[in-house]
Amino acid sequence: MSTRSRPAVHDRGSRPVVSRARAATSAPWPPRTALVTGASSGIGRAAALRLADQDTQVLLVGRDGAALDEVAAVAGGHRFATDLAAVGSENAVASRAAELLGDVDLLVCCAGVGAAGPFDVMNPTRLRNLVAVNVLSPMMLVRAVLPAMLDRGRGRILLVGSVAGAVGVRGEVAYSASKAALVGFADALRYEVAGRGVSVTLCLPGAVDTPFFRRRGAPYVRRWPKPLPPGLVADRMLAACARGDAEVWVPGWMSLAARVHGLSPPIYRRLAGVFG
Repeated sequence: MSTRSRPAVHDRGSRPVVSRARAATSAPWPPRTALVTGASSGIGRAAALRLADQDTQVLLVGRDGAALDEVAAVAGGHRFATDLAAVGSENAVASRAAELLGDVDLLVCCAGVGAAGPFDVMNPTRLRNLVAVNVLSPMMLVRAVLPAMLDRGRGRILLVGSVAGAVGVRGEVAYSASKAALVGFADALRYEVAGRGVSVTLCLPGAVDTPFFRRRGAPYVRRWPKPLPPGLVADRMLAACARGDAEVWVPGWMSLAARVHGLSPPIYRRLAGVFG
């Protein structure tokens, strides 16, 4: 494994907000092994590189085999190209992980797709694919690796959600709904495995400078806030996972929108109508 040092990623005023609720786990950190989805680009790629720098044996999972090869050439480890929207893909990934890694100490679910535009004209096939990748894929992967983690009494699960899952975003109805489902999944799962040695951490990032916006069909056009470097998000969420934190918001100030929404939905709706 690579032990190269990487330049520090500066915060630039984007300090995270983390939940102080922590899960007790005896899983080692850095983890000995990690399965990372969405590892061909963006946050997943950055997380895989960070883990590899800590001598973690990583299985890189994604749809773009050529891009995975490039990441594997830098990070080392193994790669497995598959379409996570396909039925049964989680079984193939879990089998490959068992073959190459043995026990999975850390599962990092970064794979995700977006879609921009009015919901009433959204292509049904694209809608099904979005839900499959953003909701069913992480749930099924957790289902595949969780029994072994519970049997061992240790393990870590890191899910990448979105601020859009905590507060709805117009023009991204399906994406917001899918990430809201992930928020609920993480919360319920955390309660269910409490006291059994497995931690569940949810990362809620804002806009991140990745190919996501190009692939969703609409560029990011807001002048503020500027998209965050994926390496910064990876650093923050891995640090939160190492501590066993329940949630981490990156940047931290974005948690304010969810707080206002929770305390006074009418006020939030008025503000959202003005600022979008």
